[in-house]
Amino acid sequence: MISIIVGNKGQGKTKKLISMVDEAVSTSLGNIVVVEKMPNLGSNITTKARLVNTDAYDIKSVNGFYGFLAGICAGNYDVTHIFVDATLKIIGRDYNDLVTLFKRIEGLSKESDADFILTVSEDKDKLPAEIFDLCKLVD
Repeated sequence: MISIIVGNKGQGKTKKLISMVDEAVSTSLGNIVVVEKMPNLGSNITTKARLVNTDAYDIKSVNGFYGFLAGICAGNYDVTHIFVDATLKIIGRDYNDLVTLFKRIEGLSKESDADFILTVSEDKDKLPAEIFDLCKLVD
């Protein structure tokens, strides 16, 4: 399953993500992974979740990011949740790339049985409608 948290800067997306991470850590029997662009969340994320910084792996494209996520799933079959903060900062602001990423993650989620929760810094109305066919919007 794919879920997204959408809104402009300062609307509480990251705070909501952190709350969802805490909930997942307390209920999941597997591993929780939190992916971020730069090391910002360290003091806010419980050490029971694995925090990964994409800048450390030089990820700059939608294909590179998808491969990174697939590698996380392939390397550990016990991953139940993957949280991604600042998705557009990681892959760029091309909405076609965002749709491509969501389509590919949809298959990855089914194959790995992991839930993906991503933040997207943008007005909901500016995003392609196709995205909302691929995921659930978190309020």
